[in-house]
Amino acid sequence: MGAEPARGESTTPPPAGYRAAPPPRRLRWPYRAVWVVLFAVLSFEIGLFLAVFPWMDYWTLNHLSGYVPALEDYWDDPFFKGAVTVLGCVNLYIAAAQIISLIRRRNPS
Repeated sequence: MGAEPARGESTTPPPAGYRAAPPPRRLRWPYRAVWVVLFAVLSFEIGLFLAVFPWMDYWTLNHLSGYVPALEDYWDDPFFKGAVTVLGCVNLYIAAAQIISLIRRRNPS
């Protein structure tokens, strides 16, 4: 515990122009990849639901349209259903773009 160097350390100063090796970087890529995959899965599930559900019978048999009867005509309008489907397709596109960017980042060929 005195002034003695620790095992493996040298007491001689480094030569002029010597650069010490940078400290090893922490691997951040695997953690980022996990979050990207989770985001892509969530986006895919939401997109698939929004793309398919408006065209099922359950869409009209829910309590949401009954809360505001004045909006029930808009709820059953095919243009509104199409807008919700387009929103689902945008989510599907986002999921695919995230996975493709993850694959390209991993294989920079």
